[in-house]
Amino acid sequence: MTVYAAFADRLRRGDSTFTAWVGWPEPMVAGALAQAGYDAVTLDMQHGAIDYLGVLRSIPLIMAADRPAVVRIPVGEFATASRLLDAGAAAIIAPMVNSAADARALVAFTKLPPVGQRSWSPYAALPLSGLTAAAYLAGGNALVRVFAMVETREALGALDDILAVDGIDGIFVGPSDLSIALSDGAQVDAEAPAVEEALDHVVARCRAAGKVPGVYAITAQRAKTLAARGFVFIAVGSDGLLLHSAARQAIGILRG
Repeated sequence: MTVYAAFADRLRRGDSTFTAWVGWPEPMVAGALAQAGYDAVTLDMQHGAIDYLGVLRSIPLIMAADRPAVVRIPVGEFATASRLLDAGAAAIIAPMVNSAADARALVAFTKLPPVGQRSWSPYAALPLSGLTAAAYLAGGNALVRVFAMVETREALGALDDILAVDGIDGIFVGPSDLSIALSDGAQVDAEAPAVEEALDHVVARCRAAGKVPGVYAITAQRAKTLAARGFVFIAVGSDGLLLHSAARQAIGILRG
């Protein structure tokens, strides 16, 4: 079974899937985290410093560790998502999807016909998938996972409509942005009561729709807690946070 098929099957089964989160534009960072044992590695083009070429250089190192590469695209750059899937990304996370119309636009660029209108040029994805061109055309949509981010009041209100869009495979919650939205800009608190309520709502609605609930967690302990509450695809911390934490621990030992 290829990395793509194994990843898609894992998510469909509802197995807890923990992804590293990379924002630094150095492919060796992504490769090292893939080797460390995470279930996937997510490359953050929205808030990270990594760009398109950085992603292209990172995907082979992630795949070399038999791990799927996931990419969070910048807001609204659905055409970029299509290019990244051609390059071998196994999943796309799209921020600020606030309506069914947004979700349909995302699907148009990320799913092959007849579900979407993704243009044909899987130059890296095809050989990595192990499929013939005909088989990829027929089954490629089942291998590519597409997550719509929910991080606003508008998106929460349209959650069922977004989930109903054919080609949306899951929801990924950005708790910090959601906390800002739900507090009308008064606070950033990823564990605020209103956010916790919204998280449980997302899990319930995803389950009802047969879609994958995903979320960002700033620590490993928070990730375990969210997995126990029903989230399946969970991002854990970031490359920068990991380095900072390890450095502080080392300095503490040296100076303790």
